Amino acid sequence: MRIVHCMRYVRLEQGGVVRAVLDMCGALAASGHDVRMLCIDDTDVPEPWKAGGRGLPSVHRIPRPVLPATGYLPWQLARVFEPIKDADVVHLHSAWQISNIQIGRFCRARSIPYVISVHGMLDDWCMSQRGLKKRLFMACGQRRLLERAAFVHCTAQAERDQSRKWYPGGRGRVIPLVVDLSPFREMPGPALAQNAFPPLREDRAKILFISRLHYKKGVEHLIRSADILRNRGVEASVVIAGSGDASYERRLRALVDELGLSDRVSFLGMVAGPTKISLYQASDLVVLPTSQENFGFVVFEALASGTPLITTPGVDTWPEVEASGGGLIVAQDPAKIADAIGLLLADTGRRSLMGESGRAWALRELDPALVVQRFVEMYADAMKGPGASGTPG
Repeated sequence: MRIVHCMRYVRLEQGGVVRAVLDMCGALAASGHDVRMLCIDDTDVPEPWKAGGRGLPSVHRIPRPVLPATGYLPWQLARVFEPIKDADVVHLHSAWQISNIQIGRFCRARSIPYVISVHGMLDDWCMSQRGLKKRLFMACGQRRLLERAAFVHCTAQAERDQSRKWYPGGRGRVIPLVVDLSPFREMPGPALAQNAFPPLREDRAKILFISRLHYKKGVEHLIRSADILRNRGVEASVVIAGSGDASYERRLRALVDELGLSDRVSFLGMVAGPTKISLYQASDLVVLPTSQENFGFVVFEALASGTPLITTPGVDTWPEVEASGGGLIVAQDPAKIADAIGLLLADTGRRSLMGESGRAWALRELDPALVVQRFVEMYADAMKGPGASGTPG
């Protein structure tokens, strides 16, 4: 099967969507498919992919769009369409890009089926941000792109339920993202992270936030919960791992200073590779106090590492987290978060059981081979046409 994935910028610092596309392309190619990645920026594309080889995706650099909202001028489109014209299926990623509308139009003219992953961008919280601009974009081609897609791919039922109002005549398909679980099967242990980061060697419980730093992630709620815990006499430190919005990070650091928490809150920057896995193991709890997350790699990495998780109903996969036995779902409120942290820190046995349950669930339910097969089945159904399995909306 010839599968083309379209992704503008391949920079892992931009968050989970990039990670999702890389993992998906790698797993599909490894299973024997001809996978092509179209991108403007290939900064974090694995070097072997760029060189090409059997069992690896091929990388096709396309021009940088000239028009606003990543729109291409007609003379640029020939280079964009060249790797697509003999595809069996095209997989578009993200909303709010004129280039996706242009590619979708090309695919329809050539009878090439396409699917689009919206990556949570049609969730209610996201649609409330700059809502008028997004509604205008919908009217100018985005809704048509969605409704003419073979499938609109959502990562959770909650995402599909929220997004379907924006493509009432389209068809949705729910499949989790591909998560590379291989680093979690034989983990390095906590010492690697403890040696790298002195705050992890302190004699206090460690509460880990690990994600891109962005205001929707709600890190300030966790910082305020650390203040509440201190006032309750709970010995716990918050460790913040991630990079992102510089102005938001400055506000977070100012909040830490304002609350006098510099001895209890540490910023580690972006952590990757084996040290990242070790960081999960060196932590007593992972907390993601987010406003919105359609899938959240951190959620499932925490479960796979055996570290209990606290997160909010803003994560579309919260029913799965709850069913796994490895996480608690609480309101995005500092007092509620502090209550949950205090409850789990006081019960070592419960934390141990949660860790075991969540890890077993993640390694079983998110087996990459099974998830990849579901994507292949979606592509095969897309190639069959509108009569294939799929539910409107």
